[in-house]
Amino acid sequence: MGAEIERKYLLPAFPEAEVARGELTFISKQYIYQTYLAFSDDQEIRVRKLVDSSGEAHYTHTFKSGHGMVREEVEYAITASIYEQLLERTGLIPLEKIRTTLEAGGFTCEIDEYKQIELAVVEVEFADVQEAQSFAAPSWFGRELGAEEEFRNKSMWVKLQKR
Repeated sequence: MGAEIERKYLLPAFPEAEVARGELTFISKQYIYQTYLAFSDDQEIRVRKLVDSSGEAHYTHTFKSGHGMVREEVEYAITASIYEQLLERTGLIPLEKIRTTLEAGGFTCEIDEYKQIELAVVEVEFADVQEAQSFAAPSWFGRELGAEEEFRNKSMWVKLQKR
């Protein structure tokens, strides 16, 4: 298994001014449809449909384990057919978000704007724990969310199923 090391922050507003000043470089934009197939307190299995700005779709199957800044993660590509078979007749509603990826001072920032709820977050992934701990968030980041349960994608998805 691979480790996912990331820190997540509330995003008060999209950093338009920083992009305009050239402090941030646009890398990509994707539409993400994320559905959980199974989960427990410390493990989850999800599938995603990721659609890039050209309209091309990619699909993934992911297993994650753990809580907090460092989690175990196994992710691999699947076909559209497998994705559809896994979800057909489930009635599950995917969590929808627009992910904008930006480069900022040597770090890649992923901004997720959620479509069904009024929320935007920014995540930064790191190569190791030391790099994550020494990261100084830019002024346009909001407060760090850490392991706050209500801001975990799984928690937001579960609430969405109860609507």
